[in-house]
Amino acid sequence: MFSFASSTRQLGRTQLFRTAARRCYATETAPKKPSNAPLYFMGAGVAGLGAYYYLNATGKSVITQEKSPLDPENFKDFKLKKIIPYNHNTSEFVFELPNNEASLLPVASCIVVKSSDPEALKDDKGKPIIRPYTPISPPEQQGELTLLVKKYDNGNASKHIHELKEGDTLSIKGPIPKFPYKANEFDEVALIGGGSGITPLYQLVTHALSNRSNRTKFTLLFSNVTEADILLKSEFEALKKKYPTKFDVIYILDKPPAGWTGPTGYISKELIQQHVAPPSLNEKVKVFVCGPPGQVAAVAGKKAGMKQGELGGALKELGYTEDQVYKF
Repeated sequence: MFSFASSTRQLGRTQLFRTAARRCYATETAPKKPSNAPLYFMGAGVAGLGAYYYLNATGKSVITQEKSPLDPENFKDFKLKKIIPYNHNTSEFVFELPNNEASLLPVASCIVVKSSDPEALKDDKGKPIIRPYTPISPPEQQGELTLLVKKYDNGNASKHIHELKEGDTLSIKGPIPKFPYKANEFDEVALIGGGSGITPLYQLVTHALSNRSNRTKFTLLFSNVTEADILLKSEFEALKKKYPTKFDVIYILDKPPAGWTGPTGYISKELIQQHVAPPSLNEKVKVFVCGPPGQVAAVAGKKAGMKQGELGGALKELGYTEDQVYKF
């Protein structure tokens, strides 16, 4: 599902807002004057290499970080610092980064994880089970890397992570580059997600909206079984309140509660037509999709292993092209 290519991309600088979204990564030239939130990144590639600067009120650098503590080529063990229950089947797992360093994960990218114990998490052939996750902590957050993990009955990796205790370790490799997002490359972006597949979309939208120069409008269609299953809802509501003209979210439920006024069932062609910018915008519209395999196939066609696969499903029927769609 994930590409392990390691090409280097030069990123510019961007100003970070310290908000509930808490996310930004280099996309634009830093202003000459200091601001009230003076935190900048510059020169980071897919390996998380580069420099991390904290500028004080006078614009002088007081903290630097030369590279990410993560390794894109090798697994490294990281200690589980704390577990924060989120809902009935999901928790936040906060891992400690050495020397109070930041992860410096570029957007969009993920990590892959496996058990620190080579005998603890294997498939039927005796090979280590490796799974991708997208952290919800911002790349500039010092000392911590946070994964939001939903426990699935048939999910060996998720069950293993939920069995970890504070002080245990998990083996992590990354960053694994996904889509090289550029500020204002698109006028309209649709994010179509389901269940725990929301984390790559969350990474992307929080990064983009925190950029002062952002002009792109984002619309999230987020489907879940019940209202209790909606992950990061408070964060999305905070984004909607702060960026009312640049972000909107529509929740879709399979089993809605009494009094639910939003859409129900699955993400249909009609729902996409109602909320997503039309394919006639050509290169100015982009649709990002992430969710359970069945949902991805119905919306955009199946992925082909680590490759995108042919475009299919509702988006193809509506006239979108492969260049307009990206499947995480």
